Amino acid sequence: MNNIEEKYIRQQKISRIALVVLNIIMWLFIMFPLIYAFLMAIKPSSELYNPDSILIPQNPVLTNFIDVFSIAPIGRYILNSLIVATSITCLQIITSLLAGFAFRFIPFKGKGIIFSLILSTMMIPGEAVIISQFLMVSSWGWHDTLHVLIVPYMVSAFNIFLCVQALENFPYEVYEAAKIDGATDIYFVFRILLPLIKPTLGAMAVQSFLSGWNMYMWPLLVTNTDKARTVQIGISMLNSVDSQSMVLMVAGVVLCMIPSLVIFIIGQRNMVKGLTAGAVKG
Repeated sequence: MNNIEEKYIRQQKISRIALVVLNIIMWLFIMFPLIYAFLMAIKPSSELYNPDSILIPQNPVLTNFIDVFSIAPIGRYILNSLIVATSITCLQIITSLLAGFAFRFIPFKGKGIIFSLILSTMMIPGEAVIISQFLMVSSWGWHDTLHVLIVPYMVSAFNIFLCVQALENFPYEVYEAAKIDGATDIYFVFRILLPLIKPTLGAMAVQSFLSGWNMYMWPLLVTNTDKARTVQIGISMLNSVDSQSMVLMVAGVVLCMIPSLVIFIIGQRNMVKGLTAGAVKG
């Protein structure tokens, strides 16, 4: 091995090391809010304003995570949020898949106009219709129930758009062959289409779950008691003026971030594949 090859190999090693160091620095920069929140959550209330433990607690404790459940029914709030977010995710996947199938395989008049109207709803902010939605569910007597948090969000225009795009290049001959073999439309949707667009459905599931989990304005408006209150509303009950409530609130926030982080970590690969499906055409 001559000097040129040794120099090249040394440069490659230095480049890889520099790349790893750069990735670690970027990871620390991006993850700093989460790291800081966890360090705050394990800090005793007596050290909250201690200048010697601004970042790293001197006497870390884990009792804050236990005390959170004694201040407010956080367990009930987390369960409510899980029910709401999971229900919204399942319903949006079903409705979007059925709508995508209809727009792709079923011919009917006004298909383009209806699809354009569905997409146009994405430009309407939720705050513009929240009062009319509130008046509607009030007339139905749906206050303080879980279904009032689920039903208005069982359809997503964005997810319908993703399904239509994923099925755009799907061979129509496959649908015709399935019909000749006697398959019903429902059978074709859930036994043939669904397995073939799993990446898109994975992206929809992650996006829908995170949206349902992080809802704030609508649950704040339509829930008044603990039986239907979600975690995003309940966590604010930990806030007060003393230092003890501050560390407890941060501990509650850390606990509430765990489900959404787990869902994102599990589904991030499918999310990237689903959002880029159909982006490159040959």
